[in-house]
Amino acid sequence: MSRRFDAGYYVSEGFHSIFTHGFMSFAAVCMIVACLIIMGSFTLLAVNLDSMLGDLENENEMVVYIDDSLTEEQARALQPALAQVDNVSELSFITGTEAMEEFKSKRENNALLADLPNDTLRDRYTVHVVDIEQMAQTKAALEQVEGVGKVKAAIEIADGFVLVRNIATGVAMILVGILMVVSLFIIANTIKLATFYRREEIAIMKMCGATDGFIEWPFVVEGMILGLSGALIAFFTQWGLYQLVAKLAIQGNGLSLVTIVSYRSMAPTILMVFCGVGAFIGVGGSLFAIRKFLQV
Repeated sequence: MSRRFDAGYYVSEGFHSIFTHGFMSFAAVCMIVACLIIMGSFTLLAVNLDSMLGDLENENEMVVYIDDSLTEEQARALQPALAQVDNVSELSFITGTEAMEEFKSKRENNALLADLPNDTLRDRYTVHVVDIEQMAQTKAALEQVEGVGKVKAAIEIADGFVLVRNIATGVAMILVGILMVVSLFIIANTIKLATFYRREEIAIMKMCGATDGFIEWPFVVEGMILGLSGALIAFFTQWGLYQLVAKLAIQGNGLSLVTIVSYRSMAPTILMVFCGVGAFIGVGGSLFAIRKFLQV
């Protein structure tokens, strides 16, 4: 018994099977939702940490202090050598006089600073880097340039952001792997339950010449519907949770380094990934379950 591909028939059978085993279908969708939300939450955390690292790279500066034995002309002549250091994206020269004027302007009410001579501070360069993860190596390379007296860099802050981001990414990958396996198991058992009640029907269809594809397709459609349903629920639930957490973070933001990436700007990518993962879990679980019952 062979049958041409009939999408309407397969979709109808898939929906019917979902409602026939409503509780297991509900459990499968809930597991997919949980998997995707946890995966999405840690991934969004990593995305925001990457964004903050990018802002830190743009705003955070290393200050290269020039040896005070060098004249201003000699200090300016060091710019090409400093610019050639790997990971340096931009640098600006500031004279000691300019640095002192800026220092005094920030402390206008301090009378003790009024008598300080303008040449008290050293000439220096402010340096921006390409990759904040390489800040320590860049600092060491700048210190090796002849004529540099000292390099000041907030390496601890940069390393802290990188560490948190890497931990979030690692935890996300581990949790995603575990939850995908669990989701596949639940989906497979949902399909197994459906096929168990239809095992005699499947056996008769096989003996009448039905192809494996004709028997499999309704279950594949069922798994895909469950996967996509879970993906859509997870997408909108994630959106609401993200907006809530973002609002709380902004209200309690005492650090200018904390910025939140708009969910709307990421929504198309998130929806595509959620639907892809949901469909993979649903279809994969269905195929895994149905194979056993086709061995007639």
